[in-house]
Amino acid sequence: MRRFSMTAGWVAAGVCIAGPAFAVDATQVGRRSGYNEATVEGGLDVRLGLGGFTGELGDETGVGPLFGINANAQPYPLIGVEAGYEGQRVPIDDGRVGDGEGVWRNNGTLLGKLGPVVNQKWRPFVGVGLGLSYLNPSDGAEGVYDNDWQTELPIAAGLDYRFGNLFAGARATYRLVGGEEIVTVPGTDEDAKGSLFNGNITVGGRF
Repeated sequence: MRRFSMTAGWVAAGVCIAGPAFAVDATQVGRRSGYNEATVEGGLDVRLGLGGFTGELGDETGVGPLFGINANAQPYPLIGVEAGYEGQRVPIDDGRVGDGEGVWRNNGTLLGKLGPVVNQKWRPFVGVGLGLSYLNPSDGAEGVYDNDWQTELPIAAGLDYRFGNLFAGARATYRLVGGEEIVTVPGTDEDAKGSLFNGNITVGGRF
């Protein structure tokens, strides 16, 4: 026990001595990577667009409108992050349900973005992230379409143009979808599979 206590004492002393050194090293890493807390930008944007499912899910549904709102930050010159909500109504084109029905999609996504600033105004970017959606069919589609949670892996590409503290842009996002159990393929007991493709325009501000 005494030997253990002495060893623990030496370890604690080493941590106390090494702690400031690690803190200095972390600061140096931040500076070298371009991170500067004073220049980190944040902002909000809203987006409007269209999109729909692909694959077997796309065979039974159509293209629907979407609305999104996002909070974003630019901690490094080339790296940005955003988190937000996206709502969408995907129309149903399925002979098993009546006309005018649809699926409401409510989504939350966290996305990392990579891209340079060109001429202090243009920012082309690519991004990848993780999302989760809740799918809720309209009343007339219930019994054929079920409520469902689906995971999403979004892959995005776009272009933003900045003028002052405002910006406008356009992007396309392809989402790999998992856990599809909202509807079966007609005439079978198999769940319909597919991905999701959306395109939208964006307006927002930085502060």
